[in-house]
Amino acid sequence: MIRTLQQGLRLWAIGRVLVRYRLDAILFTLKPLRPLSFLLHLLPWNWFRRAEGSRGERIRRALEDLGPIFVKFGQMLSTRRDLLPDDIALELARLQDRVPPFPSDEARAEIEKSLEQPIDRIFAEFSDAPLASASIAQVHAARLRDGRSVVVKVVRPRILRTIRADLEIMHLIAYLADRYWADGRRLRPREVVREYEKTVLDELDLVREGANAITIRRNFENNPLLYIPEVIWDYTRTNVMVMERISGIPVANIDELRALGVDLKLLAERGVEIFFTQVFKHNFFHADMHPGNIFVDASDPADPTYLAVDFGIVGSLLPSDQHYLAENFHAFFGRDYQRVAELYVESGWVPEHTRVDEFEAAIRSVCEPIFQKPLDQISFGHVLLRLFQTARRFDMEVQPQLVLLQKTLLNIEGLGRQLYPQLDLWATAKPFLERWMSEQVGLRAFLRSAERHLPKMLVHLPELPARLHEVLEIERQRASRDAALREEVRDLRSMLQRDARRRLEAMIGFGLLFAAGLMTQLDTVPQWLGIAWPVWPLGAGGLGLLLFSLRRGDGVLRRMRAAPQSRPD
Repeated sequence: MIRTLQQGLRLWAIGRVLVRYRLDAILFTLKPLRPLSFLLHLLPWNWFRRAEGSRGERIRRALEDLGPIFVKFGQMLSTRRDLLPDDIALELARLQDRVPPFPSDEARAEIEKSLEQPIDRIFAEFSDAPLASASIAQVHAARLRDGRSVVVKVVRPRILRTIRADLEIMHLIAYLADRYWADGRRLRPREVVREYEKTVLDELDLVREGANAITIRRNFENNPLLYIPEVIWDYTRTNVMVMERISGIPVANIDELRALGVDLKLLAERGVEIFFTQVFKHNFFHADMHPGNIFVDASDPADPTYLAVDFGIVGSLLPSDQHYLAENFHAFFGRDYQRVAELYVESGWVPEHTRVDEFEAAIRSVCEPIFQKPLDQISFGHVLLRLFQTARRFDMEVQPQLVLLQKTLLNIEGLGRQLYPQLDLWATAKPFLERWMSEQVGLRAFLRSAERHLPKMLVHLPELPARLHEVLEIERQRASRDAALREEVRDLRSMLQRDARRRLEAMIGFGLLFAAGLMTQLDTVPQWLGIAWPVWPLGAGGLGLLLFSLRRGDGVLRRMRAAPQSRPD
């Protein structure tokens, strides 16, 4: 009862926000309320107020008023350009995940409860003022007893209860929209909310985030372009994580980077290289690479490198997605639109019944105008976006991993263009993609695959003679079964032919009997026959032929019943 009351109050609060920003018209797009849409102009709060701002701006402000969980939902929606109009998606991308910090004594209590010891025993120093605060967690600076500088990330107390309550409301709204909204089937609101639920609940698990960080750190262990701070596992739990503290310049502080003489062109190109290395070489990429999570090590301005934090959202691609995506980019920038269309069908991103020629024409009409610009003015991320939007008309189902990739690519490209506006992303990415594609086929790919599978092959090598004997025995039995089945098919075909002849004979015999019986009923044989045939030979012949066919059919039937018994096991 209390839970239902809380949900009702929350829905009432959401309704008030919708009215405040003149978004109540959305309710009248639902099928049951559509006939009552005229009432919208009769509602008192709509008499003297006009909508201020565009629809995208009003939606953004409404989400900000609804709280941090709805803000994060709006941020996730901003990446779904395949679902939303551009004006709304661009406005939602401006949402900032900034909320007031929670009290430091609560943070201390959470840390001590999770680590099961007083803070003073763990840290020589602990700063009560948080370095950063977001909707899920906040970060404090500290120093371990061994002298290492660290940061402590703490999940907000009672945030799980708040998240689950808001998620229930979102699921309810999504259900109503899916059932009653005209665009519900196209926008798939229930699927979108389920995707968001998985993302936000994953972010609550800091052990999982730590594992993500370690994976990326290991991948770049021998690559100086990106540094990932070390996770201190002794002091990491589900809702508390301790990491090495890094020092760098926020990548958005371009004036400071320029003042230090940092090679911004090289820095931008290295950002692109890091992205493609994660996506195509490691197949594990940081999917939340906005400027707040990226820093620059400018200790050597001529050789700048990156540092990254916050690994709650990561992505990976299926090997087939990697292959098709790389080929897609290559074909697109080669203006081979037929190949682009074929790749979409081959990958299963669009239904296999899609007509390639129609799809090719749609891609050409959208993308050819892009090439009227210089390459350094073409947005790689928007190319991918336009391809997805075009494919949507052909019933493309966008996979979550592709959405994460699109979001990350847009972040990386925007970051690179901020650092160096003349960045030609295609010129930077093309050599990498060509090298990667060459490694997927040919001798090197064969040797790499053999090296990967060699340990498994060596384990099973002693079993090889026995396995080979089993295979040969199975093949011998299969050949024997095939020969027996072929013989059986021939027998069945012969029996069916005999049965067909028997049926014909029976029909003729029955016809003769019928004719004899008919003539018996007549007083005289019709004179137009020319001669007077006796009736009894005709009847006897028909009866004999009928009996003969029935006897033949009985033999065929016995053989057909016996045939399955001769089939080998």
